[in-house]
Order: sequence, then structure tokens, then C-alpha cells
Amino acid sequence: MLESGKLYVIAAPSGTGKTSLVKALIESTSNITVSISHTTRPSRPGEIHGKNYYFIEKTEFEHMIYKGEFLEHANVFNHFYGTSRQWVETTLANGLDVILEIDWQGCQQIQRLFPDCVSIFILPPSLNSLSERLIARNQDTPQIIRQRLTDTCETASHIHEFDYLIINDDFTTALNDLKTIVLANRLLEPRQSKKYAALLKEFQIR
Repeated sequence: MLESGKLYVIAAPSGTGKTSLVKALIESTSNITVSISHTTRPSRPGEIHGKNYYFIEKTEFEHMIYKGEFLEHANVFNHFYGTSRQWVETTLANGLDVILEIDWQGCQQIQRLFPDCVSIFILPPSLNSLSERLIARNQDTPQIIRQRLTDTCETASHIHEFDYLIINDDFTTALNDLKTIVLANRLLEPRQSKKYAALLKEFQIR
């Protein structure tokens, strides 16, 4: 019997380096993938439809909500984001671990649907360093950057709702922390017992 994958929820204030960390994790770890969210926000330079996000109109997004096609969805800075229910459930059933890059609102919704999911929060080393990162990436107006910094404190107030906290001060260290969480969860007794059921049967362990 194929073992189901594990669901990971990763949240972080914008500009913390979450997307880069997840990309590096996917590239260096087997049997794990990231869900591609649907969004109503315009694509940024270099972003590709179907790779970074599924960029759709608000009317289509609302229709998908009506049909119950999202596991979770949220309004972030006046743009909607949502996670495909069918894709996540199918991917987990096929034995792949799945990462959701969502905010704390989405995490609350996912935790109700998947109580055994693993939730991870990533923080920058300081508000000042976050401000510098947001300015350096040159993707937002000064007004939006101020909004994002204000929102960071509200976002960080939900840290205690998560299982793990990673500080992205040094990228390599943060990546190793992320890998450690994933690999440790793969060694938990329930997952190992399913994976090695035949071996345990030799020892008459049920």
C-alpha cells in the first residue's frame, strides 16, 4: 500500500526569503514538491503562469470558491490567493510530501482540515534587515513596503500557532534547519512502520 505524503505549511512575512528556501529544499530533497497557488494579483517580471502562480481574474477566483475548489484562500493586500484542493489531495495520495507557501490565515484553515500537518514559520533576523530586503528586491512601491512592514508584526503575532520557527539570518543554516524538520518527520515511528511493514512483520511487530 502506497504511503501518503506529508503536508507542510510554511508561512513568513513577505521578503523573508521563504520562496528561495523552499526552492532550494525542493531541489535538494527527494519526494517533496510545492503547491502552486492561484492568485488574482498581476504577475511580476520573470514570473511564469503555471510555474510561480496560476494568475487568474477575480471572477474566476470567486467561481472556484463557489465550487469549493480551494483548500484555503485569503485576501492579502487586496489580492486573493488560494490552494487547489484536488491537486493537494491527489499529490499526497501519490506519496509525495507537499509544501504550501501560505499566510497565517491559510495555515489556520489547513490545520482544521489536516490536523497532522507540519507548520513552519520563518522570520528575518530583524525588522531593519527585512526593510532592506524589500527595498533591494525592487518589486513594491514605498507605500506597499510600509504596509508589508506594518503587517509583519501582525503576522509574527501568530508564531505560537506553528510547530517550528526558523530565523533566516544565514541562508545555508536556515535551509539546513528546514531540511532537518522534513527528514526528522520522515523518521517518525508511524511513517517508518508503514514504510517497513514487511520488515516489522518478520519481527512479529504489528
